[in-house]
Amino acid sequence: MTEKPLILITNDDSIVAPGIRFLIEIANEFGEVWVVAPDGPQSGKGHAISLDVSLRCSEVHSEGPQNEFKVTGTPADCVKLAVNKILPRRPDLILSGINHGSNASVNVIYSGTMGAAVEGALERIPAIGFSLCEFSWEASFEAGRQHIRTIIQQVILRGMPQGVCLNVNVPEAAKAPYRGIRVCRMAIGNWVEEFDARIDPFGRPYYWLTGKFENYDHSDDTDIAALDQGYISVVPITVDLTAHRALATLNQWDFEEKK
Repeated sequence: MTEKPLILITNDDSIVAPGIRFLIEIANEFGEVWVVAPDGPQSGKGHAISLDVSLRCSEVHSEGPQNEFKVTGTPADCVKLAVNKILPRRPDLILSGINHGSNASVNVIYSGTMGAAVEGALERIPAIGFSLCEFSWEASFEAGRQHIRTIIQQVILRGMPQGVCLNVNVPEAAKAPYRGIRVCRMAIGNWVEEFDARIDPFGRPYYWLTGKFENYDHSDDTDIAALDQGYISVVPITVDLTAHRALATLNQWDFEEKK
């Protein structure tokens, strides 16, 4: 008898977030599910790990056949701890999310959801980060169910190239029924930062980071274009950050010390 795939699930919105509960429900159809997720919100943590504080882990009990643990750390911490200490064996698949909010374009750099998926890629474990382009805690994930199932199924059947994970973004529910799944590249954009300056009760200034996303890339083959057109975007993300196109240019520089 073939052993069921062991699936590790984490996120950055906390173990109680509706998005992760929805993903757990889907994943239970495919294998033995272990959930190791932060005990509180960890959005915007990127690939941060905890070096100066201890990690606490405790089992929690929820409805369903899955095993669940909450961790006082980042999403990347959760993957590291799960793979090395908690799981009974090495996972066959890592799922992160479903995040409340888009992780398309440059958001992938800041995302704790994708930090966990990238950690999976570093471990040479197939990994997928899922995000819904709605921040509301009450957002509905139902319109993307079948597409999410299809993506998970394909990764289980086909595997992933080593050092690669998938960044999957689902358009807001208002764009359903979705037009399908589109494999594409990450759009080039950035956040135009704004800081809301305030004064605390002691007369000291403090700041809240705000801002808006600006898309510099209006090509039709990007994740932003796919989402705008009602497609679920799938972007392969690599852990190799080398700017390969710049190697030839830099190799023409004169690095000899001048006398």
